[in-house]
Amino acid sequence: MTSALTSSIDVAQVVLYAFWAFFFGLIYWLRMEDRREGYPLESDNPRHVGPRNQILIPRPKTFLHPNGHTTQAPDFARDARPINAERSANAKGSPLIPTGNPMLGNVGPASYAQREDAPELTREGHDAIVPMRVATPFSVMAGPDPRGWDVVATDGKVAGTVKDIWVDRADAIVRYLEVELAGAASGTRLLPITMLRLRSAPKKVEVASVRAEHFTDVPLLKSPDRVTLLEEDQIQAFYAGGRLYAEPKRLGPVV
Repeated sequence: MTSALTSSIDVAQVVLYAFWAFFFGLIYWLRMEDRREGYPLESDNPRHVGPRNQILIPRPKTFLHPNGHTTQAPDFARDARPINAERSANAKGSPLIPTGNPMLGNVGPASYAQREDAPELTREGHDAIVPMRVATPFSVMAGPDPRGWDVVATDGKVAGTVKDIWVDRADAIVRYLEVELAGAASGTRLLPITMLRLRSAPKKVEVASVRAEHFTDVPLLKSPDRVTLLEEDQIQAFYAGGRLYAEPKRLGPVV
């Protein structure tokens, strides 16, 4: 018999057990961190908030933002916005049918997050997404310049003309086209660059998601030369909702 430590301990086995313990701790930590937002879950009928002392719900952590604001997560704040829809049946999990204007109802494809009502900023603290009349160093170098082109909706009618291009100064890409409404409608609306197609012959901008009459309902901006994170989500949700709700025939099954 010997008193040597290593003669009675398998070093490889100790390392293996240590790795297992570390790996278990890593998974536990990751599963806690991914629950900082959106937890505890709610049941859909009726609304129910789970207990705050769930084992995988982390303690609140304070986050510092570049603009000097602080937020805590999890904060257990619930979305108090009214649900502009009604159930299609009494059973749990039944689909919701929007009430009112479905493209503005914040339901289904037209839903949006309650993001901060402030613009995204560059590293220098300037607004990231602005029209080219503000971002004067920018110019159209690749592809056609659609300013002055007609915007043709899914019904084949002209909704307006392109007034300006909104660029992302941080990523140096186009984010929106600014549309001057035609006819009796007045004002401008933003059109996401991902929701259109440019046609060079004839020169026009095609929009498949909404009809010409719907452009007047696109959420407005509080400032003519700036768009906030919340406004971006609302605008994107409007056009996304139009992919389903703009035409009645889109709601039925496709054979």
